[in-house]
Amino acid sequence: MTSVAAEAITDAGTGQLVLAAVLGIIVVVLLIAWAKWHPFLALILGSATLGIVAGASPGDTIDSFTAGLGSTVGNVGLLIALGSMIGALLAESGGADGIVNRIVNSVSGSALPWAMAGVAALIGLPLFFEVGVVLLVPIVLLVARRTDIGLLRIGIPALAGLSVLHGLVPPHPGPLVAIANLNADLGLTLMFGLICAIPTVIIAGPVFGNWISKRVPLQVPPLLAASGDRPGESGPRGGDRPGESGPRGGDRPEGSGPRGGQDFVDRDDIANPGAENPDELVDEKVTARRNPGFWPAVLTVLVPIVLMLARAIGELTLKEGNSVRGALEVIGEPVVALLAGLLLAMWSLGKRAGFDRQQTSAVIGGSLPPIAGILLIVAAGGGFKQVLVDAGVGNVVADAAKDANINALVLGFLVSVGIRLATGSATVATITAAGIVSPLATTLDKPTVALLALAIGAGSLFFSHVNDAGFWLVKEYFGMTVGQTIKTWSVMETIISVVGFACVMLLSLIV
Repeated sequence: MTSVAAEAITDAGTGQLVLAAVLGIIVVVLLIAWAKWHPFLALILGSATLGIVAGASPGDTIDSFTAGLGSTVGNVGLLIALGSMIGALLAESGGADGIVNRIVNSVSGSALPWAMAGVAALIGLPLFFEVGVVLLVPIVLLVARRTDIGLLRIGIPALAGLSVLHGLVPPHPGPLVAIANLNADLGLTLMFGLICAIPTVIIAGPVFGNWISKRVPLQVPPLLAASGDRPGESGPRGGDRPGESGPRGGDRPEGSGPRGGQDFVDRDDIANPGAENPDELVDEKVTARRNPGFWPAVLTVLVPIVLMLARAIGELTLKEGNSVRGALEVIGEPVVALLAGLLLAMWSLGKRAGFDRQQTSAVIGGSLPPIAGILLIVAAGGGFKQVLVDAGVGNVVADAAKDANINALVLGFLVSVGIRLATGSATVATITAAGIVSPLATTLDKPTVALLALAIGAGSLFFSHVNDAGFWLVKEYFGMTVGQTIKTWSVMETIISVVGFACVMLLSLIV
């Protein structure tokens, strides 16, 4: 992103700039964590505090904030919207249900936790965290009820698969914001993110799930029957994850919704008594309409990822001016790749599920209102970042890091961890950390900048606790106490953060 001005909007000294940054961040933290304000408003007032204390004029502060807001929406907003549309079609068409049921019904015994981790990672590519939870939790509870494997051995891998993808892999908003603020290469970040995601999911998912299930015994909670009784609807759901998104509005096709209009149903209602295995998981609403099919759903999810990866590989292996590289750069452009995925999804998911054109349009349109909140948070965060940069705070931090010989990846991770612990918001942590360390990115090569974005993303997942909306969502869905949730979910998130960052540091030694 470019600065709003060629020169800093203030001539304040280092001490005043540091004080301005600290007070600005404190205002954001207090308004979110203590006053319970929406992060959008908190970031606006934090930006104003930062500009005023730094000695910038009100006009310059406003210009800087609005320039950062606009450029962030331009860079990130379109990608979030396209990703949300693909996720909506995957959920509403029954494609996600088909993927889950196909994989879960194909394995048994000790392989089930690994299958749950894999399927969660797969459907987590286009889906926001809470939407993925809504889709997977009924399956997790049903599998736990019909087997003796244990709830946490099944549930932790599923949660880990969703969370890792949310924090480390574009096109999720957190990684996208870091990429935009640091001017990182999306293809490289995607490739490195997928490399780090594999060992992270394994360690935080099946490995940790097997260990913790022996120490925190949990009874399988009863399944809920009505969508109005969905856990987490009445609990804290602040601006942490962009999981408020996903199709939830009133313009859905009849019988749609992440679980076909009935979020949770009793086991007997979804068992298939006519099958060879009467306990085979079959969603009642999905069988009532044409399922788009397992492979069409899988391929649709993977198309944008493959196109963006192909671009990154082409840029690494082919010379500039090569016609193949030029073609890959076009089709692998994030907007083009996600648009291609959406157009494919309209046919492979919408049409094959039996949606007519009006219903398909309603699903796509219904995916947009729920993401308004996260778009506003991301936009205001871009404004806050731009005020940080234009005031010169980033340069102060960069100079201090150089003088203290602090590795840029370590600095980005630690700043992100601090904001995450204080606010409970992964998005705010990512935005703020990226803004603070962005001047350092200009001194790094392309692979290291991509790794810096991932280091910040890993830090934004560190130790989810009581100020995080995701903490309460998981607690209610799994029927755990606060203590049990800390021992399971909070520790799992910390493992994801630490292992993900360790993988980033290992990659930094190679690239």
